[in-house]
Amino acid sequence: MIIKTELHCHNSFSNFHVGDEEPPYDCNVSIRDQLNRSYNLGLDAIFVTNHNTLTGYDQLLQYKNDHSKFKNIKVYPAEEITIDTGAHVLAYGIHDEIQPGITLEEVIDQVRTQGGVSSAPHPFSLLDALRSGAKKCDMVEVFNSNNIDILSNARATQFALDNNMIQVSGSDSHVVSTLGRCLNVIESENSLDSILQSMKHGKIEILQTGYALQSETLDHLKYKINNSKEYLADYISEHYPNSKWLLTFLLRIYDANQNSHLWSLFYKIAVYLMKRISQKINFKNYDPYFMKDRNLVTMFKMAL
Repeated sequence: MIIKTELHCHNSFSNFHVGDEEPPYDCNVSIRDQLNRSYNLGLDAIFVTNHNTLTGYDQLLQYKNDHSKFKNIKVYPAEEITIDTGAHVLAYGIHDEIQPGITLEEVIDQVRTQGGVSSAPHPFSLLDALRSGAKKCDMVEVFNSNNIDILSNARATQFALDNNMIQVSGSDSHVVSTLGRCLNVIESENSLDSILQSMKHGKIEILQTGYALQSETLDHLKYKINNSKEYLADYISEHYPNSKWLLTFLLRIYDANQNSHLWSLFYKIAVYLMKRISQKINFKNYDPYFMKDRNLVTMFKMAL
């Protein structure tokens, strides 16, 4: 039996769990919309990987069971955990929530104790990346829809090949239209135990991949900004005191016209700069850890 599945997606229960370094509002996808999208795509199973929580899994399961339309879609538990370095780890098939802030080794140990499967999401992205630590996971996400610099995915693919790792793709969906952008097929019965065993033995293949569109990325950013203005003001004051006037000015311009073509231009410039930084980090061996400081001046200099 072949199971078509989404392995990396979020919904509104991810809000307020992302961590102190991120805006509290992460995703506005509802359970209803998530299941409708899965139904329309003909998915057999989904793992909802909310940040640092299993909250929402029981609610999703209950909603599914209350609506016969979704009877053929299986919903399985998962979590995207932020470790002590700020990097992320995906845990599939766990039933006890794993708390953030612990080491990669501790996360891997807890996943295995629960009989689950670990995966390294966006392992060579500019932020939240395990990088070489990804080899400690059971699988590696070689294509992430949000790695719009493209080079991060290319580096992840090469890493997986070099280390003979099981390769998967992830939509990392935060808006409903990107759910299913990346899909995998698993040779398995449609039960959690069978799927986990197939994952562990590499009986999983990438079915399709695709990047988030500019409009989808901007919609996600708008949601985060519009619902996290107080947080952003405090964050700017704390982390960017020297650039506070500029960033505050840009937020005011944004409030005045959220649909301005100016933001499309900023997006294109940001992608260009990200590609230059990614090239240096992922293929010229520049130290990536300067990104953790999120210093705009340092990042801009690196991109030049």
